[in-house]
Amino acid sequence: MRRTRLAGALTAVLALALTATGCGGAGGNGSGSGSDKPTGPSTTARDRVEPLADPAAPRLPVTVPSADGRTVTVGSTERIVPLSGSLSEIVFTLGLGTKVVARDITATFEQAEELPVVTRAHDVSAESVLSLRPTVVLAESTTGPAEAIAQIRDAGIPLVVVKPAKALADVGTRIDAVAAALGVPDSGTALRKRTQERIDAVRKGIPAREEKPRVAFLYVRGTAAVYLLGGAESGASSLLEAAGAVDAGKASGLAKDFTPITSEALAKAAPDAILVMSKGLDSVGGIDGLVKVPGVAETPAGADRRVVTVDDGVLLNYGPRTDQVLGSLVGQLYGEGR
Repeated sequence: MRRTRLAGALTAVLALALTATGCGGAGGNGSGSGSDKPTGPSTTARDRVEPLADPAAPRLPVTVPSADGRTVTVGSTERIVPLSGSLSEIVFTLGLGTKVVARDITATFEQAEELPVVTRAHDVSAESVLSLRPTVVLAESTTGPAEAIAQIRDAGIPLVVVKPAKALADVGTRIDAVAAALGVPDSGTALRKRTQERIDAVRKGIPAREEKPRVAFLYVRGTAAVYLLGGAESGASSLLEAAGAVDAGKASGLAKDFTPITSEALAKAAPDAILVMSKGLDSVGGIDGLVKVPGVAETPAGADRRVVTVDDGVLLNYGPRTDQVLGSLVGQLYGEGR
């Protein structure tokens, strides 16, 4: 329960930050050393998803299990409403983007940007959702408030809940769950295979290092005075470990998801590099502002101004673009001169 509450709180903060700064594109900053000039690759050249070349047509109706213990029958995919950015990404990549009629504010990729916003992460507007006459709604276990979810269900709309992603191992499972709910299991199989092959290709290119870099994931929102250090359950550990790095927060003994940043906690983590979301870095004034956060300048990462960034709308999605996220991490950590 604690993880669910905090995950929802973090998502809400992210949504507020996106509202304040706009749903930007993919041009994340790279790692820096001695200046704020980006040197690592952005997550994507353009913030777009890549739909399957030959998607299957939905075979309906289907009856599928929902992560909240219910069984849901979906009879139409003509008007789909995904209530999170990561679920939208999967739906569009499965080739059903033309059927999506609304989005969550964290769906920042280009193909979805013209859709009306009906939910701001942990703040679903049931009235807005229902006004669009959806034939199926997709939600996460952390989607809320519960009253809004109940209102949508009470209106007779099929609503399927998908378990939240926590690690690379969840990528295929989430793709399969969404594909099954939309009646396109063959497309799910194809997308799962494509995604795994691309992740494997990135991992094969990771240089062998006798000493793995220690990377601390910091969740920062300067405008909201939120400064957190990620631990074992932050969601970033799996990505960092897949990139050949050590999650410095986890390695320092932080077993939970996040803890407030302190000089003592950062000193114990002793990161060689810091991972932050792009808009998080912007919110504190770039690298110059980040090193002013208490304790950051005293770490090896702070002293070297070594910061790795990935776009907010994709970093922890664990979906069809996770290979790009992993590739960006690898490029920034092991690029020339690193």
